[in-house]
Amino acid sequence: MALASVVPAHWKRYKDIAWLLVKHGRSDLVKSMPLDGVDPLPPAPETTAEAEELARDLEKLGPTFIKLGQVLSSRGDLLPPAYVAALARLQDDVEPFSFADVERIVESELGVRISKAFLEFESVPIAAASLGQVHRARLRDGRAVAVKVQRPDIRERVLEDLEAFEEIASFFDEHTETAGRFQLVRTVENFRKTILAELDYRMEASNLIAIGKAVSEFPLIVVPAPVVGYSTSRVLTMEYIDGQKIAALSPLRRIDLDLRPLADELFRAYLKQILLDGFFHADPHPGNVLVTNDGRIALLDLGMVARISPAVQESLLKLLLDVSEGRGDRVAERAAEIGKRLENFDAVELDRRVSELVSLYRHATIGQMQIGRVLLDISRAANDAGLRLSTELTMLGKTLLQLDEIGRSLDPEFDPNASIRENTAELLRRRMLQSASPGNLASGLLEAKEFVEKLPGRVNRVLDGLANNQLSFKVDTIDETVLLDGLQKIANRIAMGLVLAALIVGAALLMQVPTTFRILGYPGLAMLFFLAAGAGGVLLIASIVQTDRSQAKKGPHSP
Repeated sequence: MALASVVPAHWKRYKDIAWLLVKHGRSDLVKSMPLDGVDPLPPAPETTAEAEELARDLEKLGPTFIKLGQVLSSRGDLLPPAYVAALARLQDDVEPFSFADVERIVESELGVRISKAFLEFESVPIAAASLGQVHRARLRDGRAVAVKVQRPDIRERVLEDLEAFEEIASFFDEHTETAGRFQLVRTVENFRKTILAELDYRMEASNLIAIGKAVSEFPLIVVPAPVVGYSTSRVLTMEYIDGQKIAALSPLRRIDLDLRPLADELFRAYLKQILLDGFFHADPHPGNVLVTNDGRIALLDLGMVARISPAVQESLLKLLLDVSEGRGDRVAERAAEIGKRLENFDAVELDRRVSELVSLYRHATIGQMQIGRVLLDISRAANDAGLRLSTELTMLGKTLLQLDEIGRSLDPEFDPNASIRENTAELLRRRMLQSASPGNLASGLLEAKEFVEKLPGRVNRVLDGLANNQLSFKVDTIDETVLLDGLQKIANRIAMGLVLAALIVGAALLMQVPTTFRILGYPGLAMLFFLAAGAGGVLLIASIVQTDRSQAKKGPHSP
């Protein structure tokens, strides 16, 4: 049965995905897709297409594929480094939609005409992306703002594409081994959560507030504040920040600004978000980072964020420190703590590959090394060794990979290893203070109070049992009955063996005694002893075999 006959509405997306797979060297997957009833696909190329070409193809196929590529860029455990880098740089600059649609959506969402809500509203967008576009405006109180408006019907289109992705991932999961190894179904599920969160601008407004608070202690980092009363699920109004994208900075502008402190401040801010707050901006590509007119770094487009649990934070902090110190064996141990061991897990192979990676990058500067690439390479090595690392680590690797690119643009001599070593002590101190927060102290005091309250009663019960000779200890040891039975069986078998041996020796001596009683020409008494010994030996062997078989069926610990 062809996939097209299952859900005809999704057939165009099936062809798009099949074309993409064939073009980029995965014809083995396409062969499992029943494609009858449509034009034949072009033959697969002799070599795999370049990573940059894959990124361009995803851009051509529309917003859902662009976002899928951005999510796949965090799967360094599955994709080669070149593909991770190309997908991480995916830009979703597209043609803007009409201002008539902008007016209709804004007025529908805010419940008021644009002219009433805004003093000014520019009709030409300053940026247009796959999910929405941004217009510059001015509120009635004179504040300059940026208004992000979602594309018409984009949610419906994304949901249709997601249905097609889910069905194809399930199909591959059932019919190929590759899908299970690449966790296609799980990847699509994570992608669904990510893109639906980006389509709800209320969540992005919440992210702006949370991350703005997290970086407030860094004077060189700024995050635009949302205007809550002018923001809905499809319209986001936020503070307007004037600046230039890092990639667009002119050489003269670079000379005027001292960019080295910006690189260090940005890296420290992200370390704090990742290892202390457990909540960080997961898509800091150069298009989302501006250098403001007053010489600061502005973080934009906070729709994609990631969260890290406290337990994983501790392991990540240790892992990053071990990477910066070049301790490959410790890095392999940390990775094994974070990841899930599969059936084919090979600890020796993991230690060997991770040690090689860490030793290569130990003394490199950012011009030679990308710490995000190191983490992604570690994820890939772990996956090859049968260790499935958490998505948090691969997402962190992708984020740091983008930060590496920004850092090189700001300061080619910036050393992330030195920054990690310098900031680790401070992060550890702050984590300890965080664990000593009033809430944690109160919880500990309550547990101590409960222990003290119940301690006298427990001590009294122990002393009463001791005084009345009722105190007993249960110790799980070897069952002496089973042990004695086993020893007795061994002794019986040894005794039986000695008796049989004595019969054989006695029969051999009687062979030398002349007698008229003979059996088959041999002394009769000696032959009777030999026959008795043989019969006894056969019975002993049969008894041993039967006893061992019955014991094996009962189990090793059965009496």
